[in-house]
Amino acid sequence: MPFRVPARTLWQASPKASILPRASAQAPRWGRKYVTPTMDQQNRTAIVTGSARGIGKAIALRLAQDGYDICVNDIPANQSQAEAVVKEIKGLGRNAFPYAADVSNLGEVQSLVKASVSELGPLNTMVANAGIAQVKALLDLTEQDMRRMFEVNVFGVYNCYSTAAKQMIKQGTPGKLLGAASIVAFKPFALLSHYSASKWAVRGLTQAFAMEMATHKITVNAYAPGIVGTAMWDLIDEELGKKTGAKKGDTIKKYTGDLIALGRTSVPEDVSSTVSFLCSKDSDYMTGQTIVIDGGIIFT
Repeated sequence: MPFRVPARTLWQASPKASILPRASAQAPRWGRKYVTPTMDQQNRTAIVTGSARGIGKAIALRLAQDGYDICVNDIPANQSQAEAVVKEIKGLGRNAFPYAADVSNLGEVQSLVKASVSELGPLNTMVANAGIAQVKALLDLTEQDMRRMFEVNVFGVYNCYSTAAKQMIKQGTPGKLLGAASIVAFKPFALLSHYSASKWAVRGLTQAFAMEMATHKITVNAYAPGIVGTAMWDLIDEELGKKTGAKKGDTIKKYTGDLIALGRTSVPEDVSSTVSFLCSKDSDYMTGQTIVIDGGIIFT
């Protein structure tokens, strides 16, 4: 028969509260606060590339609402739209200025970062949002098609990440790098194969930069929008319709009905709210991640 000690005996054998070791006056590690000094404690600045319209514009406006001063970047052809975004940001009480630069050109990106620091102060956040898309079958692609897609979508992100990171390291301050991926960085869409490949590369660059920048307290993440009601997706819808015979608007409607769990096309603000989180101190312990915002097309 097993021997059991009565519960009363165990209680009586326990040490009295007066002789228990006292808790340390220092708060436990999980109760202490660790704050990144550059975020929310000083003037915050961000460069948002491709921000004259669409998702980039929504990101620039949201970050301005969050308290950022913004460098609104786009190509020279979109300068008037960039100036309009700057006007909206100033209406929110934040400082902003437009700067025309092609992200595929490293020299222009270096000048962009230099101008932002000169105009707004130390750089805290780089949002490498600029990108292009093209609807074309793989076997119809030319060498120039492939080169241009990767020049903007891959080299453009690399140019922004590397130049901004060097500036942050020079400043000796933590920072945040964000890149525009896509749901096609997880599963390609037909007739968007080279675009898909470029966005897979953005995921890879983001992970590689996250590993190497961690020692500098620079986090690197990407956001992956789904089907968004922007000029880019209007073009994709139109070009896919030419290939499949669908009427304008029918392809997006079909994708929305068949693919999106939440049953509606995304709007730019769906994406900008996630980017806002990735730019905030609340994401300080995240790096190397690509966050999907697609209403439930891709489940990770």
